[in-house]
Amino acid sequence: MPANLFDTFRSRFPKDRHRPFLMLPDGRSVTYGALDASAGRLANLLKDLGVKTGDRVAVQVEKSPEAVFLYLACLRAGAVFLPLNTAYRADELDYFLEDAEPALVVCDPSATALIALCAARKVAHQLTLAADGSGTLMERSTDLPAAFDTVPREASDLAVILYSSGTTGKPKGVMLTHGALASNALTLHKLWKFVPSDVLLHTLPIFHIHGLFVALNTSLMNGSAIIFHSKFTADDALRDLPRTTLFMGVPTYYGRLAAHPRMTPEAAKTVRLFLCGSAPLLEETFTSFKRASGKEIVERYGMTEAGMITSADPQRPRRAGCVGWPLPGVTLRLAGGDNKDVAGGETGEIQIKSPGLFAGYWKKPEKTAEDFTADGFFKTGDLAVIEPDGSVNIVGRAKDMMISGGFNVYPKEIEMVIDALPGVAESAVVGMPHPDFGEAGLAVVTMNAGAPPLEVSAVRAALKEALANYKVPKMIVVAEALPRNAMGKVQKNLLRSTYRAQWDAEMKAAP
Repeated sequence: MPANLFDTFRSRFPKDRHRPFLMLPDGRSVTYGALDASAGRLANLLKDLGVKTGDRVAVQVEKSPEAVFLYLACLRAGAVFLPLNTAYRADELDYFLEDAEPALVVCDPSATALIALCAARKVAHQLTLAADGSGTLMERSTDLPAAFDTVPREASDLAVILYSSGTTGKPKGVMLTHGALASNALTLHKLWKFVPSDVLLHTLPIFHIHGLFVALNTSLMNGSAIIFHSKFTADDALRDLPRTTLFMGVPTYYGRLAAHPRMTPEAAKTVRLFLCGSAPLLEETFTSFKRASGKEIVERYGMTEAGMITSADPQRPRRAGCVGWPLPGVTLRLAGGDNKDVAGGETGEIQIKSPGLFAGYWKKPEKTAEDFTADGFFKTGDLAVIEPDGSVNIVGRAKDMMISGGFNVYPKEIEMVIDALPGVAESAVVGMPHPDFGEAGLAVVTMNAGAPPLEVSAVRAALKEALANYKVPKMIVVAEALPRNAMGKVQKNLLRSTYRAQWDAEMKAAP
């Protein structure tokens, strides 16, 4: 198998290069032949600009076919693709430019702050790419040759850097190799039983592992068509579901689809797999979507550093909260704080070995070493329980775990009780400093539209009935919404900062 990921994809393209690769909402389509040619022209442009093997190409643009072509051109030219969240602002972008030292930056023509930062940091080249596909990038590549000899790469060579979300400290650059990305995509392709006639409805962003490497890479490995939406809306997704066999989304998407009056078994009948990840899926969302669509969601679990780690089995009945079994080739164990295996049925940190693992953190060898055990397992920081059938249930993040009065408290356990209460849409529990217990819980609760006001005393009573008293949060507040990042994950660090003053006042006033 070719080591350069582009050639791996190319070897699996359909023989008929007139077959569609991307089908756009306006009726246009991009064929596999056009994809190959566009990636070749852009690879030639990278070469003409002086981008060398291993150079970083930083990209902050809106989702478009041309952005996909640029990703593939970087692989083809041996450059390192560095996608940046379109929500990042000047201070964040300045850090990425300083840390990654890109040879080329591609951004939207209106990104004045990033353009100014490139000038200030003397970035050698900066081009633009607009959401409509215009800009200097495409203009300068138009007349270049479509033919390009793919730069040979080893499986261990760097292909992509993705920066972590940076919820604790500065973001870390996760280094992903050609071999790791190929391994993960091929494993998922086989596990999820892709066939040539599959059509993926792609509504995810492409600066993140879910939209870029799970959704896009698996389809490229299959040589199949993608219905390509610039963003998710329930109306647009439901319009195109009847042409779809695969849909990948985050829990927010499924909640909106389940609540839509047009989400029916008839609307979903062609879709053989609804896949969900990037954030925990509530049981209520799982159940309401099944009720509306007649289909069960396939949950899976992964992270930037490892790609996909587990997946529910499409051939078995599914249950909410279960992220399935380790993928073929993945060795997974649960360990305690001493890195020793925990007993069956107990909570432990997920530690893994996998061919899809990252090569380390960019310029951070000490942090890389810290996140691996002496025997070579990567410490994910996620806490789980393994069921008797070997399936994995995620219960939270190790960093989210509180130690209250000497006892371990897992927020997920508390959230599940609150989420089951009438009228509650969702909750998030975080640990806050407490003068007596060291840490104690703060619960932030959101309500369904039209639900009666929440009685905090009733929540507290329900928690005391279901859980030991030391697990019951010391403060419960109601909010309109929970803060989330672009992939739907609740940003618990923002909850801590938002409610810190209120928490301190209540703890001071408490008897």
